Amino acid sequence: MFDPHAWRRQFPILDREVHGKPLVYLDNAATTQKPLAVLNAERHYYEQLNANIHRGVHALSQEASEAFEGAREKVRGFIGAQQVEEIIFTRGATEAINLVAQSWGRSTLKPGDEILISAMEHHANIVPWQMICEAMGAKLKVIPMDDRGVLLVDQLDQLLTEKTRLVGVTLVSNALGTVNPVDDIIRKAHAVGALVLVDGAQAVAHMAVNVTALDCDFFVFSGHKLYAPTGTGVLYGKKALLNAMPPYQGGGDMILQVTFEKTTYNQLPYKFEAGTPHIAGVIGLGAAVDFVQSVGLDQIAAHEDRLLQEATALAEQFHGLRIIGTAPGKASILSFVVAGVHPHDIGTILDSEGVAIRTGHHCAMPVMDRFCLPATARASFALYNTLDEVDALFRALYRVEKMFLK
Repeated sequence: MFDPHAWRRQFPILDREVHGKPLVYLDNAATTQKPLAVLNAERHYYEQLNANIHRGVHALSQEASEAFEGAREKVRGFIGAQQVEEIIFTRGATEAINLVAQSWGRSTLKPGDEILISAMEHHANIVPWQMICEAMGAKLKVIPMDDRGVLLVDQLDQLLTEKTRLVGVTLVSNALGTVNPVDDIIRKAHAVGALVLVDGAQAVAHMAVNVTALDCDFFVFSGHKLYAPTGTGVLYGKKALLNAMPPYQGGGDMILQVTFEKTTYNQLPYKFEAGTPHIAGVIGLGAAVDFVQSVGLDQIAAHEDRLLQEATALAEQFHGLRIIGTAPGKASILSFVVAGVHPHDIGTILDSEGVAIRTGHHCAMPVMDRFCLPATARASFALYNTLDEVDALFRALYRVEKMFLK
């Protein structure tokens, strides 16, 4: 049996209290807590290796470079990329998507071309495409979803045309928890010659991903949702595509030679990594990958599914509570509203009980509009959460009921 209590001991912050109550942290879709392995990896860098990478011949720089590039290889194996050059470090999924939109989009899109995204995307997979479509005269189209929060993929045959250049789709919805059939979407998109970018920010901490098996063209995720430091992220791209794309930013380390007349750009992956990166954070990301693999993604997924099923069962018994997002395939997220109570009030009362959830539009305003809601309350689970914490969530919700509905 998976024992979350054993793994909880690796997360110092989970021992603290909030408002005199034990912390029940259920805001993992926003950011996960960090295990000792990650904290120690960052600390070790600053205490023992602190130097810039790729540029120095002295021992500290060499050791820091080895640790940094070691993290790249760990990420490559973690997501099943074929070549380490296909792994680009970014500040997060948001920057990774913007990189593709600005670099690939500006060099590829023409007036009348089309970008297709889904109705459940995070703003990070909407706004960059709006911006590049406006700049290049392209059109943005949307795959709709039904009242359960399930994408209407049967409409792809009509939405995909010879003008479609790229499909951007989330693997797991951050607002609904829906797991999308990205393999089918990729196959259909490729059939019309379109590329596919998969947003894996909400997926990689909860399920195994193999980008080679998926055959996606781009894949992005953020480190901070994978128990890694904030300000770290990954763009995977097929090597031929990345080689054809111009640099996203100019500066140090992305060059081979610079004169006032001409600059020769560096090879992959460095062409897209201008300036000094978040070295300690990337090393911490490598440690997070090691940690998750030591726990086992299959075990994590099974444990989180137990938590979600228990939370769903309790939610269905709670008078006036409506679950938002009832797809048959979901991952680790329970979004809901309670009749007569604003989600922000729910979050405030739960916080007074030591229970941390997220309330608001979750950077997915079109999803809120689809369900005619200003906001939802969202509990999201991680490997260190327990069934007792699910019970604590609903004990706190019954206090909400007592205060607002009795």
